Amino acid sequence: MCDNMHHQWLLLAACFWVIFMFMVASKFITLTFKDPDGYSAKQELLFLTTLPEVGRLAEEKHSPGEQKPTGKMFVDSRPVQPLVYLERLELIRNVCRDEALRNLSHTAISKFVLDRIFVCDKHKILFCQTPKVGNTQWKKVLIVLNGAFPSIEEIPENVVHDHEKNGLPRLSSFSKAEIQKRLKTYFKFFIVRDPFERLISAFKDKFVHNPRFEPWYKHEIAPGIIRKYRRNRTETRGIQFEDFVRYLGDPNHRWLDLQFGDHIIHWVTYVELCAPCEIKYSVIGHHETLEEDAPYILREAGIDHLVSYPAIPLGITVYNRTKVQNYFLGISKRDIRRLYARFEGDFKLFGYQKPDFLLN
Repeated sequence: MCDNMHHQWLLLAACFWVIFMFMVASKFITLTFKDPDGYSAKQELLFLTTLPEVGRLAEEKHSPGEQKPTGKMFVDSRPVQPLVYLERLELIRNVCRDEALRNLSHTAISKFVLDRIFVCDKHKILFCQTPKVGNTQWKKVLIVLNGAFPSIEEIPENVVHDHEKNGLPRLSSFSKAEIQKRLKTYFKFFIVRDPFERLISAFKDKFVHNPRFEPWYKHEIAPGIIRKYRRNRTETRGIQFEDFVRYLGDPNHRWLDLQFGDHIIHWVTYVELCAPCEIKYSVIGHHETLEEDAPYILREAGIDHLVSYPAIPLGITVYNRTKVQNYFLGISKRDIRRLYARFEGDFKLFGYQKPDFLLN
C-alpha cells in the first residue's frame, strides 16, 4: 500500500516537472522570436547590406545595347511626368479655353513666331526663344547638340547670337509641310519668368547697360520712345523706366513696334513670341525653378547624357519683389494697370500672381 502511494506521488511530481519545463520553454521561445525591436533591427540591417548588391544586379541585367532609365518615374512601365509640369500644361489649356482672355492668349503662328523657334533635327527638339530668361544658355546647349562646337565652354560669346555662325536653323527656314511635321512630332519647350521682372531685365540690359555691339537701342529705339511717351518735355535725361512702361502699356504701341522691327522680342509677351495656345509644347520651364527644370527638360528630351545646362549662379533665378517695387516706384497706377492689361495673358497662362502690391 505504501509502495503504491509512493509511486503515485513520484508520478505526480514528474508530471508537474514536465509541465513546469514546458512553460519555461514556451516563455523562452516567445521572448526569442516575437521581439519586434530585435526583428526590425535585423531586417533593416539585412536590407542595408543587400541593397547595393541588388543595384549592381539590376545594372548587370541591362544588355550593352539596351537603353537604361533616364531618371523619370515609372508606373506599369509607362513614364509619368512629375505633377508640377503636368499642372503647368493643364493651366495653359484652361486659360486658352477662356473666351474672356482670347485676345491676350491667342496669336497666329506667323513668321515672327517661327523665327523665334530654333531647331535641332538630330535630336528632334524645338526651342522657342523668350529673351531675358536665360535663353543664351539654352542656345549654347542646342549649338553643341547640333555639332557646331564640341562643348559649351568652347563657344565664343559673339557666336551665340550670330545666326550665320551658330548652326541653329530657325523653324521659319523650312517648308510648310516640314514645319507642320516638326511641330507635331518634335519635343518642344520654352522658359518663362515673372512678366514684370522680365521687363525690368530687358530695360536694364538694352537701355542701361547697353552692350556696345547693340548701339541701336540707345541711339534709335530710346529716342523714339522718349519723343512719344515722355510727359516732361524739358527732361533731358536718357530713357527712364517710366517712359518704357508707358510705351508698353499703350494700346497703340504697334506702330512703334513696326519701326523697331525684331528688336522688340526682348519685351513683347510670351504669347506673341511662342503662341502657347496654338502650339502644343512638351514642357514649360520657369526661370524661378530653373535649378530643377533644366535637368528635367534635358531628361525629357533624352539628351541628359550628352550635354548639361551651364552652372546657375546662386540666387540669380529668385524672384526679387523689392527690386520690382523699386523700379515701379513713382509710376502712376494708371500706367501700371495699362501695362498689366497687356501682359495679363502671360500672368494667367503661366501661373504668375497678379501684382496687386503695384496695382492697388
